[in-house]
Amino acid sequence: MTLEEEIESLKQQRNAVILAHNYTRPEIQDIADFVGDSLELSRKAAECRAPVIVFCGVRFMAETAKILSPESTVLHPNPYSGCPMADMADPDAVAEYREKHPDTLIVAYVNTTAATKTAVDLCCTSGNAEKLIASLPPERKILFLPDANLGANLNAKLNRHMELWPGCCPTHNRIMPEHVLAAKEKHPDALVLVHPECLPAVVRLADRALSTGGMLKFVRESACREFIIGTECGILHRMQKENPDKAFYPLEPAVVCPNMKKITLEDVLFCLRDMTPEIELPEDVRRAAKAPIDRMLKALP
Repeated sequence: MTLEEEIESLKQQRNAVILAHNYTRPEIQDIADFVGDSLELSRKAAECRAPVIVFCGVRFMAETAKILSPESTVLHPNPYSGCPMADMADPDAVAEYREKHPDTLIVAYVNTTAATKTAVDLCCTSGNAEKLIASLPPERKILFLPDANLGANLNAKLNRHMELWPGCCPTHNRIMPEHVLAAKEKHPDALVLVHPECLPAVVRLADRALSTGGMLKFVRESACREFIIGTECGILHRMQKENPDKAFYPLEPAVVCPNMKKITLEDVLFCLRDMTPEIELPEDVRRAAKAPIDRMLKALP
């Protein structure tokens, strides 16, 4: 019996659903019941009402699934698959900022820990951040955390003056303008798609700055046949599967998130077999962390 067959057998026994992020290994995406970005996956977790959810992504994503699906057992196959950017917004530091600046609205990228979400007013994703920030009163003081690149790109596009937390995605932050220029020279007919977590100088060179979900939708609907992809290379697997007649070129050197790649088929098998590691959140933390997510969903359903 193959690993995939063993996983499928255990999944049926546990009545489980496997969710995988667009950046995970190709073989993980192939065994998943649903592949998507962090918010899509969390919404799927809330909708499916499965007794067991195996969340193949970094820890904050699995936490968000637990926040929205408290009745489910949420398993995170590799406890070392964390998000450095999420850890850059320490919950105690955010709470201290709130005490010193009570009139400032704190908007947190969903790429934050559950503990940090308890100290903020509103969450957003890379896919809805522009609409969400644009909907807020222009005179309102805002702190955006933890991704300074995403915040700076929003400030430039919306002519806002949000204060920015000193955080970033180390993976996207490694993409330099010269990487984009070299790819454009090599593939002159290709459109350049980058993630808004990239440096503003990189975003300015791109044809579009889109979330992973936005990229997937764009390439499906575009008449263009060639694309340069400026985000974690795991998404290329799904792009090529969904668009076999189109060409996708990764930036060089390859953009790889080591934490997303930590989850293996063996990890998924063992977590289904042993029903661990499980995401557990104190109920007061879960409720407090859910509030800014609910406000986001209410503002932009």
